[in-house]
Amino acid sequence: MFPPFEAKDPHVHFDPQERLGLFIDGAHLYAASRNLGFEVDYKGLLAVFRRQARLVRASYYTALLENDEYSPLRPLVDWLGYNGYGVVTKPAREFTDASGRRRVRGNTEVEMTVDVLTLAPRLDHVVLLAGDGDLRRLVEAVQQQGLRVTAVSTIRTQPGMIADELRRQADQFIDLGELAPDITRRQAEPRPRPVPLRAPERGRATPAEPFREPVELPD
Repeated sequence: MFPPFEAKDPHVHFDPQERLGLFIDGAHLYAASRNLGFEVDYKGLLAVFRRQARLVRASYYTALLENDEYSPLRPLVDWLGYNGYGVVTKPAREFTDASGRRRVRGNTEVEMTVDVLTLAPRLDHVVLLAGDGDLRRLVEAVQQQGLRVTAVSTIRTQPGMIADELRRQADQFIDLGELAPDITRRQAEPRPRPVPLRAPERGRATPAEPFREPVELPD
């Protein structure tokens, strides 16, 4: 029997009787863990939060390129769906910018927001593994319904990967680096920020990379 996660910050705590919802921005988790130098063990991640409280839902959000014969994310998405996660996918949008270059963009904040607000009446505590400042208003909205909110990201990179406004609005913050001993699948080469997004030789951006910023595709 594993003990509950103990944060270094004494103000971080979980009530074992709380109904907990975990909502994961897949692109953000991928980028944050790689920048910290490890690959995520998703079974271990689920176990960490199951030990904190009564986990009601764990949802993973990601964008996928359409019409790809093979997506590096597809095996992960399939595995998560069979191993305790609800998976929400969204088509990544491919477009041509003003200079005529093909780019890819995709984010899932709207889908996450809808799910959190829908489930809020059945939860006591929301954990957002995300970093986008646009989620600050979502955090405020569920707090007004009486829920506590924990933000999980990292400030150990330069610059940090969570927006200040999101971190300030949350009731508590856990640095992803603190969870690393419990959720590391294997070590990875740390990536300095900003992370350049490169298209593979076949001419499309890999959906395993986060689509936070537009990705340039070769002509």
